[in-house]
Amino acid sequence: MRIGKDGLAEGARFVPSPNCDERPAGCAVDLLVIHHISLPPGEFGGGGIVELFTNRLDPAAHPYYATIAGAKVSAHFLIRRDGELIQFVSCGRRAWHAGESSWKGRARCNDFSVGVELEGTGEVPYTDAQYARLAALARALAARYPITDIAGHSDIAPGRKSDPGASFDWPRFRSLLDVRRRRPKKNYGGKRRSVKLPRRPARRQKK
Repeated sequence: MRIGKDGLAEGARFVPSPNCDERPAGCAVDLLVIHHISLPPGEFGGGGIVELFTNRLDPAAHPYYATIAGAKVSAHFLIRRDGELIQFVSCGRRAWHAGESSWKGRARCNDFSVGVELEGTGEVPYTDAQYARLAALARALAARYPITDIAGHSDIAPGRKSDPGASFDWPRFRSLLDVRRRRPKKNYGGKRRSVKLPRRPARRQKK
C-alpha cells in the first residue's frame, strides 16, 4: 500500500466527507490515532458510519441516530470487519475525529494526526483482516509522513474516550509492525524511524 502525494491511499475506496478543513501551516503529520465505531451501536456492516461521516444519517432510521443528529465528524479512514479500507479525508487535510485532545503536551490532535476508525465496539475482538489492513496502512503512512507515535483515542482523550477498547490487541499490532521493520527499508526523507506505541500497564495475573 502507498499514500500518494494527494494524501489518498492506494486501493482505498474514497468517499469524500465535507467534515474537514486545512491543517495549520507548517504542521507536520506525526501521530496516528486509532478509534472504533459501530452504527447502530454493536451492529456491523450497515451504511450508518458512511452516512454519519458524509452528513447523510437519517435520525429517524434508528433511535440512537436521533442522539447524534447534526454531528459534524469524520475520520481519514475506516477499516471494515472484512478489511475493506474506506477513506473520507485526504491525509493532507484535517479530519474531525479527535475532539478535545492532547498528546505529549500538544493540544488539538486533529491538527497533526491521522484518524483511523476500526469497525467495532471495543468489546468484540477485532478481525484478522482488520489487523492486517491497519498494519499495512500504518506502514504506508509512516513512509509518507514523519509519523513517530501511534495512540488510541483513549490515550489522547483519557477519561472521555475509551476506544479502541480492551479488545484491541496492542502487542499483536506491535508484532505486525515489527515484522516489517526488521526488513531494511528507507523511510520518510530516506531515514528510518521507530514508531512508538503507547505503553500499556501490565495485566495482573488472576490469583
